[in-house]
Amino acid sequence: MKAQGSVFRFGDNIDTDVIIPARYLNSSDPAELAQHCMEDIDTEFVKKVKQGDMIVADKNFGCGSSREHAPIAIKAAGVSCVIAKTFARIFYRNAINIGLPIMECPEAADAISAGDTVTVDFDSGIITDETTGQSFKGQPFPPFMQELIAAGGLVNYINKK
Repeated sequence: MKAQGSVFRFGDNIDTDVIIPARYLNSSDPAELAQHCMEDIDTEFVKKVKQGDMIVADKNFGCGSSREHAPIAIKAAGVSCVIAKTFARIFYRNAINIGLPIMECPEAADAISAGDTVTVDFDSGIITDETTGQSFKGQPFPPFMQELIAAGGLVNYINKK
């Protein structure tokens, strides 16, 4: 399984209230949530993001509240993968549960710039910055997590079983 897209770059401690502001949590509709994804940190994000694009961030991405709305908004906005130095643990689990691929790789997060084109091979964990030619080794997903993501998340995975 691979993903390729253009990068949107963010820093440390991007919390769930920045990913999807609390004022929009009266909806659980992914399309509605996607319309407000990242708007408090980048008002142009939803206008610029295209299907397959990626987010690269620094430490503690997804900190804050435990709601699943944050990874749902990111995935529904078209983001194919989030790469960060570290993730808040509950965000990490919620992302996998809803089928949003995420990878921890501090070296890639340090080197990749906004606008770069990046390819991620989820089987090997190799992250390639196509713009600079640099490659990085992230942690590949274990087979069962790849199955969850490929199914579109935990609920779909269980329903298929």
